[in-house]
Amino acid sequence: MAEKELQTPVQFVKGVGPKLANVFARLGVRTVEDLLYYVPREWEDRTSLPPIVRLRQADLAVVRGEISRVEHQQTRGRFSILKVYLTDKTATIQAVFFNQPFLQRIFRRGMTLIVSGRVEFSKYDGLLQLLTRDYEIDTGEVLKIVPKYSLTEGLYPKKLRSVIKTVMEKYLSEVRDERARVAIKTLHQPEKITEIEPARAYLAYSELFIFQLGLLLHRQQLKTELRGRVFKIEETAVAEFCQQLPFKLTGAQERVLADIYNDLKEGRPMNRLLQGDVGSGKTVIAALAAFIAVRNGCQAAILAPTEILANQHYAKLTELFAPFKLKIELLTGATVTDELRAAIPEQDIIIGTHALIETKIKFRDLGLVVIDEQHRFGVHQRSALTRKGVAPHLLVMTATPIPRSLALTLYGDLDRSVIDELPPGRVPIRSYYVPEGKRAGANDFIREKLRAGRQAYVVCPLVEESDELDLKAASDEADRLQKDIFPEFRVGLLHGRMKSEDKAKVMKKFLEGKIQLLVSTTVIEVGIDVANATLMVIEHAERFGLSQLHQLRGRIGRGSEESYCFLVGNPKTVEARARLKAMIETTDGFAIAEADLRLRGPGEMFGARQSGLPNFRVADIIRDEQLLTQARAAALELIEEDPKSARDRWESQRYLFENAQKRLGDPALN
Repeated sequence: MAEKELQTPVQFVKGVGPKLANVFARLGVRTVEDLLYYVPREWEDRTSLPPIVRLRQADLAVVRGEISRVEHQQTRGRFSILKVYLTDKTATIQAVFFNQPFLQRIFRRGMTLIVSGRVEFSKYDGLLQLLTRDYEIDTGEVLKIVPKYSLTEGLYPKKLRSVIKTVMEKYLSEVRDERARVAIKTLHQPEKITEIEPARAYLAYSELFIFQLGLLLHRQQLKTELRGRVFKIEETAVAEFCQQLPFKLTGAQERVLADIYNDLKEGRPMNRLLQGDVGSGKTVIAALAAFIAVRNGCQAAILAPTEILANQHYAKLTELFAPFKLKIELLTGATVTDELRAAIPEQDIIIGTHALIETKIKFRDLGLVVIDEQHRFGVHQRSALTRKGVAPHLLVMTATPIPRSLALTLYGDLDRSVIDELPPGRVPIRSYYVPEGKRAGANDFIREKLRAGRQAYVVCPLVEESDELDLKAASDEADRLQKDIFPEFRVGLLHGRMKSEDKAKVMKKFLEGKIQLLVSTTVIEVGIDVANATLMVIEHAERFGLSQLHQLRGRIGRGSEESYCFLVGNPKTVEARARLKAMIETTDGFAIAEADLRLRGPGEMFGARQSGLPNFRVADIIRDEQLLTQARAAALELIEEDPKSARDRWESQRYLFENAQKRLGDPALN
């Protein structure tokens, strides 16, 4: 554990107290150690501030000047504009403060301010203006390089710097790693701008190294200390199963199966992540793994996040295993009964939703757990199912491509296989942005394809109209399309609020071609497989994340016919336009995921709490991917060369791992 002094609550630091401690808590800062590692978001170099006369329009600048005049204006809408005239020996500039009228009581003529912001030209005054982002009264205590921290209401830059200075003077010596002490001091009180990045990189690397060391030691424990059942791979039975498939396995599927066969044979519990883009053929891999488990006298459980996906897996596996007369059962919230619970021990393969995790559900001998779309489940849910067996083999699957840096962080303790090849005959999906002015043309194109026998999806973000959000609602859109746009075709509606049996009826009609156009919410995001559906319209596409857009688009292009995705919306932000541009330019799921990670960050992609995403203090898995790779390689090398030192190092610094996990409620290691 860290030294006891470092765990001192921040409220006991001089100048803080209970009230300010509550403000710090909003930033995740609760101890003096948290304060030491509260790294600035940027640094402002004041070593050579430009004279005012050299400033140009659109510059981002930092200015030092003496106040010569203060003017306050109040518009009719009670909008406050404060203009502070700053002068140096070369010229004068207006520093403009919006909606901060209280500053006129603080600023006085003759006072020196240091102000940062964007330079603009005021046509009204004929002067350069500085639209201020930040300011500070120059009291003579000049900092050459000023750290800029993320703040919250009730906490101001000067106060935060003062508190951190106090903490550094009293507690920095308690940090055991000398290089870490130097790095912390450099980040909070840099003397040269060039010192900052090496210091930040050292702390980030240290954090990533301990995190990877913990994950790899956990993986080693699973492989060496836990005994798992040895599954015999009956090659004749496997060949017989593959021969009755309506397709030939791809080379990528064969490689993944080889990985899984090796896991199942070695006598240790398999812990493998299977990644594969939409339509790459993960279901048949899960089916083969389940088939092997059953042939070895065990049961297999397949956990799906939605009833629609569970129903589809049930239908698919029932068809695949028909020649082998396996007992397959479906267990969802809609189907579960006491009679069905009692029958679970007699089944070979049980497919279900969260109902599988019920404490009343008992298995005869659970030998394999498959979790589909695993990021939809929390850590507790996954472990609750595996605990229903004795060290069962675990295969977690996702059709959401995960960038390498994120995979190493979230699933660094799992072995990883990737299906990076689509089945032959698949035609790339064509994607287009459709502004409102071109909607009629898109509808004409859809009508032509529907007349040719194809089917289409229309995805809306809401079920019913919202007073707060001007978004197309699925129910209203279905009515409009049926009455006004496509009256000659059958339009169906699918959304999450419908009863399970009603959703099943709608999907059955769509599969049978009795519904030509299906209006839906994102309930179709995963697992829906209708080869004849070749058209998709996504309304308000700018409201969806990139990975979700890619998942939705993956519902088409499942057959040999060319497919089309129309992204309808009005993207007003740079980020929204970037998302739609990425969707139009590529269908590569991993390229999409990398772009999504850059645009939104990992927390928004998966939800930090749901997926167990660590909350690093210094490291950034997007920015520090190279450091992450190096840290993992170094951790693996230490474990292989000196296991005792690796374990000792982990035990002495595991608090770094636990700090990264502490707000998530379920540390990966105990």
